Amino acid sequence: MKFEILTLFPEIFDSVFSSGVISRGLKSKLLSIKTHNIRDFSKDKNRVVDDRPYGGGDGMVMKPGPIASALKNINRTEQKSLVILLNPAGKVFSDEIAQELSEYEQLIFICGRYEGIDERIKQKYVDTEISIGDYILSGGEYAAIAIIDSVSRYIAGVLGNEHSSVDESFSSGLLEYPQYTRPEEFEGLKVPEILLSGDHKKIENWRRQKSIEITYKNRPDLIERNVYELSDIKAVDKIKSKFKKNGNLYIALVHYPVYNKRLDVVKTSFTNIDVLDMARAAATYGIKGFYLVHPVREQIDLIQKVIDHWKIGKGYKYNSSRKQSLENTFISESLEDTISSIEQIEGAEPKIIVTDGRYSDRMTGYMEMREKIETEKSPFLLLFGTGYGLVKEIIENADYILKPIVGSEQFNHLSVRSAASIILDRLCSVKI
Repeated sequence: MKFEILTLFPEIFDSVFSSGVISRGLKSKLLSIKTHNIRDFSKDKNRVVDDRPYGGGDGMVMKPGPIASALKNINRTEQKSLVILLNPAGKVFSDEIAQELSEYEQLIFICGRYEGIDERIKQKYVDTEISIGDYILSGGEYAAIAIIDSVSRYIAGVLGNEHSSVDESFSSGLLEYPQYTRPEEFEGLKVPEILLSGDHKKIENWRRQKSIEITYKNRPDLIERNVYELSDIKAVDKIKSKFKKNGNLYIALVHYPVYNKRLDVVKTSFTNIDVLDMARAAATYGIKGFYLVHPVREQIDLIQKVIDHWKIGKGYKYNSSRKQSLENTFISESLEDTISSIEQIEGAEPKIIVTDGRYSDRMTGYMEMREKIETEKSPFLLLFGTGYGLVKEIIENADYILKPIVGSEQFNHLSVRSAASIILDRLCSVKI
């Protein structure tokens, strides 16, 4: 594998690859790394390689001429050569991409600096753009180092042990299982007995289970993409109960105060389908409590009859799963009573999350909200409004406002139960 690096600072690479795996690959001629100083290809007597951006703005932009000349100076390997621009706007680098890149014979990296490079270089010379994450670096050189190291591990012979790259984190799409070595006991901590058993099949299964467990705990997004086997899916189901991340989340279906179509403040009526479907969603996603909020006694009595029908009446014999879904469903006369009830259970007042179909500058994204729910100890209460939505006062006094659910079409009239299921899936699910 040949790595060609176009950079303004070739000295950055002098010591990085002088030891370790890459050094061995270079010595064995399995790898070659060559830097090309872009300044050497500037026609300016002062070796200037940047200029002010057209249209104005801060910073400087790397000129296209020196970069193009540097690229033309490289002896390209036909078909098996790829020009990569290291750019925060590129697709995010992953182990899968590393494996794909290892199939090439030559990778040419353009390391950007300042405010970036002239767009015409991208249009004419660049095959792909890669980012190594959502953070800022001084330049593309550091991204090139990371990618070269990762790709090199998939070049046959570089690691020495052909199985090493297969067993490492991300090679299976999951994080790596825990590793132990001698002594068997260290500061009171012992090596798991199964690793001392000599039963390779059991050890393999243990490692797979631990890999899934660690991935679920630290990178649940990888579970969705990389767990397919039935045994693994069953393992995830067991782990869910062990690492229950949304055990402090409550939801409430508010029937007053809400708006009607004319934006009058009104009370809406309970509907069986909303109550039963949202109860099932709450049970599916491990919500600690589902509150039905209504101030009218007749409505409360009516919905209590429906709940009793499925929990202790004839409905239970017909469909026992309905009883299970309604176990944590409660009726409350007001939002204040709901908050007080949760405070008595949790010992702390819940933080209020609201949903609103209108945009505002206070909105919180779903990933950010999910992280708060998973990491903060305080309880949360997620409110869903019936009718035409929660009144302005509730929204303004909430701790968090979730972004609206937006489809691909102009039509946007989801039922509250549909919206609730989508939102709970975004906040609470581990998808398989």
